[in-house]
Amino acid sequence: MLRIASLVPSATETLFAIGAGHMLVARSHECDHPPEALAAPILTASSPGVPTALSPSGVGHAADSDTLSARIDTAVREHMAQQQPLYTLDEPLLASLAPDLILTQDLCHVCSIDVASVRAVAQRLPRPPGAAPVRVLSLNPQSLEDVLDDLLRLGETIDELLAARGHNHGDAPTYAARALDRVSSLRERLYTAQDHVNFFSQSPVVALLEWTDPLFVAGHWTPQLIERAGGQHPLNPTRPIAHAGAAAGPIGDTQRRAGKALQLPHELLVACNPDVLIIAPCGLPLAPTRRALNALAREPWYAGLKAVRSGRVALVDGNQFFSRPGPRLVDAYEWLVSYLNDRPELCPPNFAWEPAGA
Repeated sequence: MLRIASLVPSATETLFAIGAGHMLVARSHECDHPPEALAAPILTASSPGVPTALSPSGVGHAADSDTLSARIDTAVREHMAQQQPLYTLDEPLLASLAPDLILTQDLCHVCSIDVASVRAVAQRLPRPPGAAPVRVLSLNPQSLEDVLDDLLRLGETIDELLAARGHNHGDAPTYAARALDRVSSLRERLYTAQDHVNFFSQSPVVALLEWTDPLFVAGHWTPQLIERAGGQHPLNPTRPIAHAGAAAGPIGDTQRRAGKALQLPHELLVACNPDVLIIAPCGLPLAPTRRALNALAREPWYAGLKAVRSGRVALVDGNQFFSRPGPRLVDAYEWLVSYLNDRPELCPPNFAWEPAGA
């Protein structure tokens, strides 16, 4: 059996989505879905001094829990300014587990161990005589099409490594074929949800915040999902690109994507005056997101926002959905269609969200 270590939650979810979850031998401390992944040993941890939503220095202190977003941002900036790592990797444990393939990413420099460090570790790992070097596969999707393509890339990579070992699938489907089947089912869900978007009505102006102190408006795939769900995201809109990805299917010669998340002053958010405000901080579940809203609501400009006055503020578990460029972005899209088009029956089961003040 192939042995795979995943250092990124979205890659872990992708691995299970194509039916290769049984190959997982190690994971990052943030890889918590699906539940079967929790059985794998943990390779990583946040560096000392970096508070997280789950650490004792994070939301466990009620007196300053509303300031968690600001404290995480400060700690991250200080570590990066001093060129200190944000995460630690248990290299001896990784070596003992003898992975053939390590999954990582190089899209976000604060989301996981940097890919250069991962490649350096992979080169140092001992291998049996005659064995191929440890493969490192970096998944860096920037759009929904890229996410779907990554399912195919991972399936093809697994088949390639198995073939090098002389593995014969026999009557069983290849992992590339399994990935293609999963992509087809995800595309079907996307098209079904899109059928409920009313493109003839006035598109609501949406602002999705992926951090609250300081303010960051979401980028990459999130504005794309919002626009496809019938909204506008003017604070970080998408732009057309050519040949975005074959896995998306025949939906036009061009696709659209936004750039990375943008930090913005509150004056821009006030000027935008969104009809809908979605708060989905990267890496935070609902409990600390509520506390982040408490801090945001104390700002003198917050109550005047149109979305606040009309009760159109939603809190979402960004850690599980919008922040992870994996198969559950389809869940996020279905929820957006549900919320922006007043179709509550379209909300996926177990989608973690709530209206502000609930």
